Amino acid sequence: MTAIEAGNSLQPGALRLGIVGVGKIARDQHLPSIAASPDFTLAVAASRHAKVEDCPSFDSIEAMLADGPPIDAVSICTPPGGRDRIARTAIAAGKHVMIEKPPGATVAEVAALVGLAEAAGVTLFASWHSREAAGVDAARNWLAKRIVTGAAINWREDIRVWHPGQDWILASGGFGVFDPGINALSIVTAILPGDLMIDSGTIAVPENRDSPIAASITMRLSNDAPVSLDLDFLQTGPQSWDIDVTTETGSLKLSEGGKRLFIDGVEQSLEAGPGEYPRLYQLFASLVRSGQSDVDLRPLQLVADAFLVSRQQRTTPFTF
Repeated sequence: MTAIEAGNSLQPGALRLGIVGVGKIARDQHLPSIAASPDFTLAVAASRHAKVEDCPSFDSIEAMLADGPPIDAVSICTPPGGRDRIARTAIAAGKHVMIEKPPGATVAEVAALVGLAEAAGVTLFASWHSREAAGVDAARNWLAKRIVTGAAINWREDIRVWHPGQDWILASGGFGVFDPGINALSIVTAILPGDLMIDSGTIAVPENRDSPIAASITMRLSNDAPVSLDLDFLQTGPQSWDIDVTTETGSLKLSEGGKRLFIDGVEQSLEAGPGEYPRLYQLFASLVRSGQSDVDLRPLQLVADAFLVSRQQRTTPFTF
């Protein structure tokens, strides 16, 4: 679901923004991007366990909307469980909504938000930050002219580095290794021609956790080209975020999460941009001002399908 009409467009000018959820991703990415954005002014924050310096802060979105300063939009940066309620509250209050990936804990709840936003005449933006990496647009353009014969995705990172002490990510509804893995799926659904489907897989879940620490998934494109997905949350040393694609007339590789692009083994020169999260906020502002929504559920649907068809195996208990 993309480019959905949201209502009347707004005139240019800084949009007053409230941020909900002030954790690691908000501090590392969202707050610096908002501070540098000409399109947004951070007016207020809501978080159960943190505050933003020099900004009115509340412990819930309800309190923020009731007692905080006026705002036009809300950026949701909480863990996926509970985002549905927060988004519904913001939409009911007539606020435009941007949601950090993944946009919700289930496909159905995000799909329902689309209708609510459309009825309220507000923008709903389910953001996929990895699609804004420097090499993604060029990769999509190159592949659009070719027949893909296969692809391999290797997404391996250290949970202790990227999610230190964040027990929620391995709890039920936390997505586990699919939290970073959905970044890879957001890229391949954007660059590969045709539909992508899950065939089978193996998901490894620690004995003391509810979500996977590793996964190996077999997929295929609509032309039956095989696509493999290898996810690991226990990678130490160099981290691996690579997508290799073969075609009938050459090969393509995206590395470092889409930041670097190689064609037939030769690295391509890419135009320097503002970065993934600044681009997200540019897109959010553009959607609001044009009266549109952008909600692509394909990456989330693929994760749901992987859980449906994969065999689960229990592994060694995990502690941070």
